[in-house]
Amino acid sequence: METILITGGAGFIGANFISYFLENNKEIKVINLDLLTYAGDLHNLKEVENNSNHIFIKGDICDRSLVESLFKKYNFTGVIHFAAESHVDNSIKNPDAFVKTNVFGTFNLLDVAKNHWMNSPNSFKKGFEKSRFHHISTDEVYGTLGAKGLFTEETPYAPNSPYSASKASSDFMVRSYYHTYGMNVVTTNCSNNYGPKQHDEKLIPTIIRKAISGENIPIYGDGKNIRDWLYVLDHCKGIELVYKKGKSGETYNIGGENERNNLYIANKICEILDQVQPKQNSYKNQISFVKDRPGHDFRYAIDASKLETELGWKADENFESGILKTIHWYLKKYN
Repeated sequence: METILITGGAGFIGANFISYFLENNKEIKVINLDLLTYAGDLHNLKEVENNSNHIFIKGDICDRSLVESLFKKYNFTGVIHFAAESHVDNSIKNPDAFVKTNVFGTFNLLDVAKNHWMNSPNSFKKGFEKSRFHHISTDEVYGTLGAKGLFTEETPYAPNSPYSASKASSDFMVRSYYHTYGMNVVTTNCSNNYGPKQHDEKLIPTIIRKAISGENIPIYGDGKNIRDWLYVLDHCKGIELVYKKGKSGETYNIGGENERNNLYIANKICEILDQVQPKQNSYKNQISFVKDRPGHDFRYAIDASKLETELGWKADENFESGILKTIHWYLKKYN
C-alpha cells in the first residue's frame, strides 16, 4: 500500500482534506504529522479516527530526526505539506514563529524527502519519478491588488506581512529543490478558505460566534477589504487533482471566484442568522468597526483558469451556498 505523509493534518484545511482524501483513496495510507499547536485539534479528525489507513503522530516538522525516522519507517512516496503558522495578526506580534515553522520547517521536510528519494547525493533527477512533494501555499504571497485584475501564476511575489513573507520564502525553497535537484514538486496557492472546522480566530467563525453571543462583531477599518472566498471542500478537490495530475515544477492557483468585502460577509451572515436563529433585534446592529490591521492588503482575487483548463477543476460552491453550510455547522458547534 502506498503511504504518504500529510503535515498539519489536524488543522482546518488539512483535516478536511484527510477526511475527503481517505474516502476517495482507500488504497493509500496517510501518516498525519501535526504538532497540535493552538490551531490543531484532534476533534477535527473524528471522521477518520477509526480508519486503519490513518495514523496520527504528534510531532514538529522542524524536528529533523523525527522526520527522518518517519521516512525510514514508512518509506513515503509522497508529501502533502499543510503545516504552517497562518494567522496574519499573530505574525505581526510574533514573526519568529512563522519563520521557524513556515520557512525552516518546509526546508526540513524538503531536504529529508530529497535525501530519501534520491539514490545518492549526486544522482540528479533520479529517485523522484514516483515520489511527489506538494506544497500548500497562499495567494497572500502576491501582495495586494487594486480594484481590478487577478493574481495568476505569473504574478510577481510582493508579500506585505510576516506571514505572507514566510510563505513566499517557503514557496521559493520548494522551487529551488525542483530546479537544483530535479525534485518532483508542485505548489498550490489558494485564496481565503472558509467552511467547517476553521479555527475560531478567523473572520467568518468570529462573526458567527460574536453574533450569537451578543457581542460586538469587529470589522477592520471600513470593512471594504476584498477577498476571494473558497469553500474548503472545493480546495481539497483541487489539491487532490494537483497532487495526482499536476505537472512537476508547476504552480497552480486555486480560487473560488467569489470576491466579497468584509462588510458584505458580516451583513450576509447576520441576514442568515436573522432567518435561522432570529432574536428581537437584527444581528447587524452588533457590527462595529475597529482600528485597521497594519499593512492590511486591500484586495486578493485568483485567476484559477490554469487549474480549470489543464486539470478540469471547478468550484462546486458559490459563496451563498457555501456560507449557508458553514453557518449551520458553526451553530451546532457554538449553541
